[in-house]
Parts: sequence; structure tokens; C-alpha cells
Amino acid sequence: MAPSRATSRLAAAALRRAAHQPRPQPQHPLRRHGAAPSPSHYHSYDHPPPPGVFGAAEQAILSAAYRHVPEHGFTAHALSLGARDAGYLDISTNLLPEGPFSLIRYHLVTQRDALAPRSAAVFHDETRDASSSLQVPDKVERLAWERLLGNKEVNHRWQEALAIMAQPTHVPASLRELALLADEIYHLAGDASVDPSWYTKRGSLSVIYASSELFMTNDRSPGYTETRAFLQRRLDETSKVGSTLGSVAQWVGFTASAGVNVLRSKGVRI
Repeated sequence: MAPSRATSRLAAAALRRAAHQPRPQPQHPLRRHGAAPSPSHYHSYDHPPPPGVFGAAEQAILSAAYRHVPEHGFTAHALSLGARDAGYLDISTNLLPEGPFSLIRYHLVTQRDALAPRSAAVFHDETRDASSSLQVPDKVERLAWERLLGNKEVNHRWQEALAIMAQPTHVPASLRELALLADEIYHLAGDASVDPSWYTKRGSLSVIYASSELFMTNDRSPGYTETRAFLQRRLDETSKVGSTLGSVAQWVGFTASAGVNVLRSKGVRI
């Protein structure tokens, strides 16, 4: 029997009211039975926080998978292990359509985000015995070096990551992360310029950082001292880097070269 119009209106009103009522978070369909849910956080209903780069389930899987990178690399296997550790079914890695690149991007984003809380300590250590505060170029060098040190635990796997980043589908996102890093470093260094040099400085730093990162993958010196010397030399030559466009071309060249070398080392004909 068809419902009356009055009944339909009442049902529609009830649905609208229910839609505006807070509801408990349901169990994630891909979470293993009995696994503890991730901790929830209170957010204002009227002013929810801006969305992060990764959703809650993605964050849980990636943070767990990241612990497997030193042993298994930036691979689908590491993602599967992370899903299990986080209490999800293996199929839950389908939540990460970019596959291993999602794990690489997780590394890039978390290491970039970690620079701000570490910057105060870095600058304090460098200036406590100095008579004057550091200038912007000095701060840029310290921050770039601090970010490079963030690769220590995965440095032996980073050429594999570069091979993935050099794939055409991932180049735009990789370049965007590199640009965000350069901008973050200059921001934390206190650079307030608004002239055309804003672009060239960040473009130059992008290619210098990328080349230093690649250099570091072959550095066997204690504490990566040769990498820091390389970084410092390249920063001293900043004026010789032509433009942001040139920086992008060089970055693609660096990552593509690393990718080809990795593929050749695995017996793949190029």
C-alpha cells in the first residue's frame, strides 16, 4: 500500500533531523574483527578542521607500513604488512590507489611537516655560541640539511623511491611536493621577499635539494658529511641556476636517471 502524503512528509522531516544529529563513528568495513579502532578526536560541528592529506584509514595503514620500509622498501608488500599491523584486511590497501607512491608521499609529507617543530632547535644549536643571529641563506642551508637527515632511515631505499617518482603519472605530484618543501624551507628561514626572486630562489633550492638527495644515496661517508659539503657547494652556486623551468627539467633528469639505473640493476632492459 502506498503511503499517504502526510506520512511521506513526516518521514522526510525525520530524515532531515537525523542527518543533522551527531552519530557514532561506524566500524570500518575493512578493519579486522576485534581490532581496536583508531583514536577519535573531537572537532567542532560548526567549524570542522580542514581535511589532511590522508584520511584516517590511510593514515593508519601508511604509518604502520612506513615502519617496514627499511626492510622491504616502498613496496606493495610493505603496504600489506602495514594494513595487517593496523588491524585491516589486506584488501584495504585498495584505499591507496597510488600504491607504493602513497607510501613515498607519506614520507615526503611527514618529513616536511616535521621541519617546523625542529627548526627552533636547529637554529638554537647553531647560534648559541654565535654573536649574531643566522641570516636567511644560513637558515636555508641548515633546514635543507635537516630535511636530508630525515632520509637517513630509508636512504638505502631512496633510489627505488626515485624510480617510482620518475614515472610519468607521479612526476606532477612529486614536483609539487618538492616545491612545497622549498617554500616551507624559505618560510621557516624568514624569507619575506615578494619580488620575482621569490620564484627563482625556490626553483633553485628545489633542484639543489633534489641533487643533494640523489648524491646522498651513494654517500658512504660518516654522518653523510660529503652530502652536506655537496649541498653547501651547490647553494654557493645558486646564482648559476637559471630558472624554475630549468630546475624542473633538472629534477626530472635526476629522478629519471636514478630510475633507469635502478631498473637496470634489476635486470630490466631499457
